Amino acid sequence: MYNMFSKLALSSQPSFCKYYSTCTEPCRGRTRRDMICRMEMQATPSLGVEEGVTRRTQSPCFDTTMEKSDLKFTKLQQLDTEINQESRSFGMFVAREAELNEEYWTAAWLRAESHWEDRPNERYAESYKRKFADQEYNALKRRCRGYQGQQSTCIIAVKREANNVKHTILKSVVGTLDLSIRYLLQGESFPGERVQAPLFCSIEKKEASRYGYVANLCVAKSARRKGIALNMLKFAIKSAKSKGADTIFVHVHRKNTPARQLYQRLGFEIVEVASQQLVEEQMYLLSCKT
Repeated sequence: MYNMFSKLALSSQPSFCKYYSTCTEPCRGRTRRDMICRMEMQATPSLGVEEGVTRRTQSPCFDTTMEKSDLKFTKLQQLDTEINQESRSFGMFVAREAELNEEYWTAAWLRAESHWEDRPNERYAESYKRKFADQEYNALKRRCRGYQGQQSTCIIAVKREANNVKHTILKSVVGTLDLSIRYLLQGESFPGERVQAPLFCSIEKKEASRYGYVANLCVAKSARRKGIALNMLKFAIKSAKSKGADTIFVHVHRKNTPARQLYQRLGFEIVEVASQQLVEEQMYLLSCKT
């Protein structure tokens, strides 16, 4: 059963929703692109037509007796005064890094809901969404612990209630994205560039080769048209700069005009030298100086 869920979740994802990690094994004459290892395949939701945010997302419904040992789905959201970290406030919302396991899981659920939005009547859809969310939660926690020199953070948008009234984390987290700090491989001028590799793959851990990468931008439909996607991205750009990255990249599907417009509002531009390489995947690589 596990294999069935896993294969379905992976095979149903579009080709442009790929996570890549650099390879540490000898290249043996292959090109750099050939040695990029597919780490995880998960949904980077297409942004919707309103404000560039994603599809409708509902609060998850499940049997709380099935809770994992490290999760408590009835846990209340922390107040701003209880959190000691950088954040960005806008209206009734605040963008910041996820701290609690329940926040990571809710971010994963938002992505699962968005991924399965177009297939609400598919048989076993709810089971697949729950499986997808569990797998994404585990992968998200692994990424945020760091891997091969990459720093990853999960940024969330949290709804603040009036009069300091607390609600559950499941109802408070309304948006999410991933920000990772990576290093270009030797010879690369942009992530994933096809260059001839030397005998061994290596990561150039120099200040000039450090960059930020945004993925998995997702906002609940109930929170659309409130500037959440825009402000999460602004927070991500500031965070990337504070971590030493002077450029931030993101992949966008070529037919996703609202998403491109959202990024362009923040100064992102198409990396033209990468366009030909991404024709088959129907993607654009955008970049922005922090």
